[in-house]
Amino acid sequence: MLKKAILIENKSSITTKLNQLVIENEHRKGTISIEDIGFLVIDNQETYISLPALNLLIENNSSVIICGKNHLPNGLFLNLNSHHIQQEIFKNQIEASLPLKKQLWQQTIVEKITNQGILLEKITAKKNNFDFLASKVLSGDTSNMEGVAANFYWKTFFEHQFKRERFGDYPNNFLNYGYALLRAATARALSGSGLLNTLGIHHKSKYNAFALADDIMEPFRPIVDEKVYEIMQQYREQELNTEIKSELLQILTRTVYFKEEKSPLMVALQKTASSLQQCFTGERKKIKYPKLWS
Repeated sequence: MLKKAILIENKSSITTKLNQLVIENEHRKGTISIEDIGFLVIDNQETYISLPALNLLIENNSSVIICGKNHLPNGLFLNLNSHHIQQEIFKNQIEASLPLKKQLWQQTIVEKITNQGILLEKITAKKNNFDFLASKVLSGDTSNMEGVAANFYWKTFFEHQFKRERFGDYPNNFLNYGYALLRAATARALSGSGLLNTLGIHHKSKYNAFALADDIMEPFRPIVDEKVYEIMQQYREQELNTEIKSELLQILTRTVYFKEEKSPLMVALQKTASSLQQCFTGERKKIKYPKLWS
């Protein structure tokens, strides 16, 4: 069943009654079944959420995302006991060999560069050499083809002069919001497969609690880039507003394609996470990434 993403922007009270989430503000009062919620994004500093409501959301593997004063996602609540053989999975992940992690990172970057090339060709209507760059990715991407591709990608992607920065000028704010949603969705899927988000296959930082999510989301980033490009063609606004945030939330239900089926992104991430878990147990050799376009 496809889960819903809910955005809270008005000052609200969020409680629970009979496994229903009760959302009340000065304009209206509504309920929704907790099991139907995939993501709850709280973007109002005066919103109240009860502890029973928060616990029930987490127990149902719903991700609760808290936004800061700048309206960008700032924190994430996840279920830490979402798999029945959690300890065994942690053990396999922790003991994964360096060659395996380097091979998985190589595959991940090949997928990312390939997807960037496809999107760039769709936008510019011009051929590019991203397939060649993808073919040159070594184990662990020791030659940093990811960086080479990114440099050309961002110089070509937008018509105006653009520099991709975490706290940079428009449209960085749109990209940052979309990437934060993608990161949360990836972290949710990994947690649901019993994996430890803190322990990445490439990203390493003692300050990063979501290193594995940062690794696995890489091939999916062009989904956000494409949506931001579309928004820029449709809207003149350069600041995040309700309409634009709602547009960006749609990436979570966007269709992606496996060989045998198509899936909403939210579901596809679960398949990808499950395949990564199988790589750590030795059941698979490659992560199951979908195609982003048919």
